[in-house]
Amino acid sequence: MRDLVRDARHLSPSAQEALRLRAVAALGAGRDREDVAALFGVSLKAIDGWWAKWQAGGREALVMRPRGKPVGVHQVLGEAEQAAVRQAVLDHRPCDVGLSGQLWTRRLVGELIVKLYQVRLTEPGVGKYLKRWGLSFQRPDKRAVEQDPEAVRRWHEETWPAIRAKAKAEGGEVLFADQVGIRSDQVTGRTWGEKGRTPVVRRSGNRFSVNAMSAISTKGRMHFMVFTESFTAEVMCRFLDRLAGHFDRKVHLVADGHSAHRSKMVRDWLAAHSDDVELHFLPPYSPELNPDELVNADLKHSLPRQHRARNQAELATETRRFFRRRQRQPHIVRGYFGGPTVRYVLDENPMS
Repeated sequence: MRDLVRDARHLSPSAQEALRLRAVAALGAGRDREDVAALFGVSLKAIDGWWAKWQAGGREALVMRPRGKPVGVHQVLGEAEQAAVRQAVLDHRPCDVGLSGQLWTRRLVGELIVKLYQVRLTEPGVGKYLKRWGLSFQRPDKRAVEQDPEAVRRWHEETWPAIRAKAKAEGGEVLFADQVGIRSDQVTGRTWGEKGRTPVVRRSGNRFSVNAMSAISTKGRMHFMVFTESFTAEVMCRFLDRLAGHFDRKVHLVADGHSAHRSKMVRDWLAAHSDDVELHFLPPYSPELNPDELVNADLKHSLPRQHRARNQAELATETRRFFRRRQRQPHIVRGYFGGPTVRYVLDENPMS
């Protein structure tokens, strides 16, 4: 056994724990301490130390302990100071606190610490604090400066729950709608290429575009219309006509405050079809509240990778093909409602 163990310090922590427990078990069974030391290949001093710990604290005194310094020991910043820096990073931009830039980096967090507490840390040291605080380096989401936080709060806490409750009481269905434009020269995404030489994607030199209007529900349904003219009140009424024709129940349609949505022509159409469609508006400058925006992003990301349209008709065909494919994938449509910026409660019975 001595040849097998050689030096217990070279064993893994879990193996050392097992060795200690077996040694004290042998002592407890009446074996002589010299025999136990010889049997397990350790010194008498180690045997005596383990036995003393066993008598003082039982098994817990011999179990494996984390190595190294405990978290928080010998940290330059105290707990209160760390909490203050963390909150400043979450609540403010660097330019708000007298530093340069809009986004936090390890260097700028380090400058903030110097400014507040006259303590200078390396960037890796700042990174350790950031990780300990549960922060990570992320691509920020955008918000319009014109957005009204109070209006967004009312949408979450009052308006949206009221719309959903009204639709449920009427046996209707809620859909979110938005329009999108697709250009022939649009290129999104990335591709592999030789360093120092930007890859080239060949497109038609003729510029053309098509537009689309779509509406999605938490049940996973999608409805769409592709058109080549500009988006106007007349186009919106045409879309509402088609949408109403797909349902035998009232539709509560949520959309942004586009001028066409608020036009007199659309208001007159809604008044004449009050039992078919009711229009609700999102807070101004709040596209992140509309899950149909993710449909637009999905379209713009997917379409250029899969088509090489040479004219407007081909681009329109590819756009319709995308929407029809998503119509057959209700699980993806439902996934738009669980986006990174806002989550809506999904209906319990998806396709009822």
